[in-house]
This record gives sequence, C-alpha cells and structure tokens, in this order.
Amino acid sequence: MKKTLLRIEGMTCSACSNGLEKYLNKQEGILNASVNLVMSNALIEYDETILDINQIEQFVKKAGFKSLGLYDTKIKENKNNKQKIQFIIFTILAVILLYISMGHMMGLPIFDFINMHKNPLNYTICLLILTILFMAYGFDILKNGIKNLIHKVPNMDTLVGIGVISSLLYSIYSMVKIAQGNNNYVHHLYFETSAIVIYFIKLGRYVDRISKDKTKEAIQKLVQITPNKAKIKINGEEKEVTLDEIKKGDIVISQAGDKIAVDGEIIEGKAHIDEALITGESKPVNKTIGNKVIAGSLNFDGYLEYKAEKIGKESTISQIVRLVVEATNTKAPIAKVADRVSGYFVPIVILISIITFIIYLILGFEVSEAISTFVTVLVVACPCALGLATPLAIVVSEGVCANKGILVKKSETLENAEKINTIVFDKTGTLTYGTLKISNIYNYSKLEEKQLLQLVGSLEAKSTHPISKAFEEYLKKNKIQPLEVKEFKNVSGLGITGKIDDKEIILGNSKILEHFSIENKNKEDEEKLATEGNSIIYIVQNKRIKRTRQNSYDVWRWNK
Repeated sequence: MKKTLLRIEGMTCSACSNGLEKYLNKQEGILNASVNLVMSNALIEYDETILDINQIEQFVKKAGFKSLGLYDTKIKENKNNKQKIQFIIFTILAVILLYISMGHMMGLPIFDFINMHKNPLNYTICLLILTILFMAYGFDILKNGIKNLIHKVPNMDTLVGIGVISSLLYSIYSMVKIAQGNNNYVHHLYFETSAIVIYFIKLGRYVDRISKDKTKEAIQKLVQITPNKAKIKINGEEKEVTLDEIKKGDIVISQAGDKIAVDGEIIEGKAHIDEALITGESKPVNKTIGNKVIAGSLNFDGYLEYKAEKIGKESTISQIVRLVVEATNTKAPIAKVADRVSGYFVPIVILISIITFIIYLILGFEVSEAISTFVTVLVVACPCALGLATPLAIVVSEGVCANKGILVKKSETLENAEKINTIVFDKTGTLTYGTLKISNIYNYSKLEEKQLLQLVGSLEAKSTHPISKAFEEYLKKNKIQPLEVKEFKNVSGLGITGKIDDKEIILGNSKILEHFSIENKNKEDEEKLATEGNSIIYIVQNKRIKRTRQNSYDVWRWNK
C-alpha cells in the first residue's frame, strides 16, 4: 500500500469533491481516497502493484478534473492580484447594470438613449453587452457546470449554469421580439439576472478563497521553520548552500543564532538548542557530541558541526507538515453527513426546478414567469452552505491550530475537542509564552537598572539574535529610547560589541569574558542560574561586569 497527495484543479463545491471521491473509490487498486475541497487536494491510498501515479491522474481526468501533480507544501500559492482587480471591475459593472435595469424603479434619472420605455432596443442591447462581459467573467463556472453534467457528476456550477443559460436564452428570444417591434417583451428580459447571479457566485468564492489562503499560510509557516540556506564543510572549507544541495553525510555548520538546517548528529561543539516548536520543551536543551539535532530548532549560544542524517521529506518538520496536511483530508463525522447530503442535493434541486417549471405552465402562467421561478429554485439552492461551510470551518480550524503550534492528526479529534473539560500536562515547565523574557537582573555596577537595560537594549537592537527580542520588548514596553551605537561588531558564537557614548560595551555569554581576558568573579551566581535553565548574558562596560539573564518561562513573578 502506498499513499500519495495530489493537487486537484477544477473543484468548486462540495458536490465536486464528493463526486470525485466516490469516483476514485470505485476504481480497482485504490484502497481509499479522501478529497479535500478547501485545500484542493486528494489523499489517495493505492496498491502500487496495480496502479501508478499516471493512472491515478487519468482517473482524475476522467472524472472531469485535472491533477496538478504531487501536493508540495513549498509551492507558494500566488496572491492573484489579477482576480482581485477583475472582481473590483465587475463590482463596478454590476452597479452600472443594476442602475440601468432597475434605476427607474427607484425614480433615478436614466438617459433617454438607454431608457427602457423610450428606446427599448437600445436598452436591450446595452444590457446584452454588459451580460456578455459577465458571461466571459463566469465562463469557468459555466464550463465546469456543463462538463460535470456530461460526466454525470452535477455540482453547484451545474445549477448555476442551467439557470444562467436558461435566463440568457429566454432574454435573447425577448430581444428578438423587441427588434421585431413587440415592445411588451421589454418586461421579459432577464439579462441582469444572469449577470448578477454570476457576480454573486464569484463574490462568494472570493471570500472563500481568502479563508483558504489563511489556512495555507499557516501550513506555509510550518515549512518556513527551516532556513533557506546553510553552511557545509568541504575539505576543511566552509561553503554556503541551499537546503536542497545538502546531502546525507554532509558536515553542516551552525553558529549561535542559526536555525538547524537538517536533522543530524553533532560531531563537534556544544550549544543550548531551543526545540520548543518541535518538542514543546520550553528550556533550551544542552547538546554536545553524539546528540541529535532537529531541523528548525534554534542554536542559542554555541558552535556546532553536525552530520546530516534526514533531509527533505525525511526530516522531522517535513513529517509534521505532512501530518497536518493529511489531517485536513480526514473527515469529521459532521463533514461525512454534509457529504452525504450534498451528494443527493444537486440532482434533487434540478428535479424540483423542472417540476416547478412544468407546474407553472400547467397552471396557466406565462413562460417568462415559469422560467423565472425555474431559475430562482436553481440559484437559491446553488450556494450549498452545508457542503462548503462544514469542511471550510474544519480546515480553517486546523490551520489556526497549526499556527498556534497545535497539531491535529484527525478532524474527528477536533470535533470531539468540544467535549473536553479537563486537560492534564505531563510535567511542569512546558507552559510558556514561547518567547524569551527577562527573568532577573544581577547588577554589579553603580548604574540604575533602567540605565543598564537601556545599554543592553541599545546594543541588542543591532543584533539579529533571538535573545535581542526580549530587550526590544522591554524598551518598547517601558518607552525607553535606544542609544546610538557605534562600531558594532558581532563576535561569532560569543556575543556582540560596540561603543555607546564613547564607552566600549561587550555583551555575550561567559565565553566572551575569556575572549577579552576579563576576570569573572561571579562564577557561583552563573552556576546557580545555569542549573535553573537560564540563558545568561554578561554586559561589560569598561571591563566592569553587569549581568542580566533570560529564559522562556513566565518568570516575572520571580523578579526581586
């Protein structure tokens, strides 16, 4: 058995996804297929001795859709500004169309040239031109609706297509009658109905797309945990490469402040590694030779060389992303109910609309009124809120969870979560803000605490190290303006230096003291803080130590 996740093009409603899912599950060799409308993908389990990817893609094509190949979370969805511009243009055209066709009902002034009573033919031609523009705008809806009707899997587009085309054809018939001199048919035009129905369907899909994009962005953020580039060691020399260029067995270099590029094993050096995003462990973990490192974790304060072991799709973070994407394809019980309903929904609506049309004719109503009622039944039903809103709510919820660092393996779990009344955590020290905060200050100088932190914050503002954010937040919160820093330098793996008010400032871990031959008379304090899991920063001004510490706990209550 093998699993594959395909990107699918052409699905516009739950009837599409439900129809494709049923079609795939009927095929020999496919053990299980789950189609996700919101993510536009299909998770397929199949017997690789019977089928291959090409054959599965052919099944997708025969069902009336298109496979875009394997689903890749690294493929960024285009922020299609063209669609946004089109939508704005057609919003303006919709207002113009409604003004021309219905302005007289509200007593609005209408030019005589396009007045339905004074120049009915000009009025009709004007509506036809605007409607043709909307037909072009919604051509994908009409095409998809007809295509799915031919493939015997009618969907919401089929309802819209039948309704719009029926209104258009009858309006064209009325236009011919007007051209022949029968101006009474000016009241039997439904051009604006065809156009506005397409506009509102496009409006709904535009809003849906925004919600889907937010979910995809949450998954993209998971992918972006790993850096784009890394340094590897070749014959004793460092070389910067992209992640795709790293191979198993390569020696990868990580310095303080770097993210681990791939899963591997440390062969040289030691450092504190923040693995909170992967493991949930708030304290940076002390890693040394022989320990494993995980892609996406953060090297706080040391120099490491590690051998690449798991790259690409094999890495821990890639597997987490895969689980998140696959979770969006699992069906919650409520979603399964929605799928069953939507599967029968479209054919029943079409049948009801036809019966309604026939009854109106039998009862002696005019053809125009019968067609109007026929179209109304189709159009009112077409949004299919149950079939779209249910999976959309589930997938967006899973995207929000992923964004918050909560990974949901099955949609059923998410639905059952509302029954939870007690949460038990396995140990203390794991519930944090997820960011570093200043926990305490050991001030060995004559400076006030606020002045001390102003010096640290000013220097850290020039740094890209994660620790700098703790001081940046402190300065903002206390409305302290950073001081001007000159001759800023980054001392790799140790800390940073610079000049403030012509005084040399050295900032970093204990190794930076050794580097600058500064005697550390406070070793006992350092050992005590280190055993509590703190990341310790020394600040040295003119060779005098003033020290602060940070960790990831909510430790403001520990302040002295």
